[in-house]
Amino acid sequence: MTARLQVVSARRGPSKVAVLKGGSSLERSVSLRSGARTQHSLRGLGHEVCAIDAGPQLVEQLTEAAPDAAFVALHGSDGEDGTVQGLLETLDIPYTGSGPAACMRCTDKSLAKYIMRDAGVPTPEFAAFKESAIKDLGVANVLPRLKDAIGFPLVVKPARQGSALGVKFARSDEELPGAIFGALSYDSKVVIERYIGGRDLAVSVLDAPPSPGEQAQAPVALPVVEAIPREEEFYNYESRYEIGMTTFVCPAALDAQTTQRAQELALEVYQLLGCHGVARVDLMLEEATGELAVLETNVVPGMTETSLLPQAADAAGIGFDQLVERILASAFTR
Repeated sequence: MTARLQVVSARRGPSKVAVLKGGSSLERSVSLRSGARTQHSLRGLGHEVCAIDAGPQLVEQLTEAAPDAAFVALHGSDGEDGTVQGLLETLDIPYTGSGPAACMRCTDKSLAKYIMRDAGVPTPEFAAFKESAIKDLGVANVLPRLKDAIGFPLVVKPARQGSALGVKFARSDEELPGAIFGALSYDSKVVIERYIGGRDLAVSVLDAPPSPGEQAQAPVALPVVEAIPREEEFYNYESRYEIGMTTFVCPAALDAQTTQRAQELALEVYQLLGCHGVARVDLMLEEATGELAVLETNVVPGMTETSLLPQAADAAGIGFDQLVERILASAFTR
């Protein structure tokens, strides 16, 4: 722990907090909403807030502001792939959320799925390819084999994109190339995984408040949220962020055993990938088998009015201001 972090941690009163939001990713608009709601809460809690729309002047703005901590509300690239986290460590600024290594593991869906598969965590069968391999190594010639290895229908995702952006479906050999190239328009690597028909669940994990001795406690899994899109065939970008597009049920109407299993899986993945502070683990409950499968982990969960983390916290008796304070406190327990 750096000397600066020790001083701020020991003080633990109102702090000067830089809220990092916006940026240049495709999730900019959502990030601005998350950041605005967070900074309003922080001000209400008595903190001095410096709102920063992350861009070319970020280092200069952080240096000039000299905050006690940074609250990372940046979604998408830079904010979730470890870039900003590494920068904040270089500047010796405590920050919320996971460190660079965990961010890299979680943001790259293919890497996260390989780690989960090797650890025995259930995740849909998959294959992952870079655009260069498809073009230069003849990978296109093995795509027909996916029908036998995984089976249709398939979900094709950009490997390093969030909020369901660029997700495509393929129900046949004929649809697969188009789905792949559609996903490649969002990223240079794609994940092709087995489609699971069933219920879309999410479990947010939150670090417990530090003990009086400033020791971090074991993380806790919040109540399970189920997202039920009203019109779209899956929980896509519009369903996530447009009010009225999705019915959210929290706690999800699950039997006790399934609820416990979902929360255990979320905690296992949180620790396996090295997360810190807060994260959200997305799962599917397969209708045909009743089995749970982990899809991915989000290291900077949304804080908007329709985001799943605040809903889960509320169901656990944690109001939005308390949630923000808990996340901020985790910046000092790294």
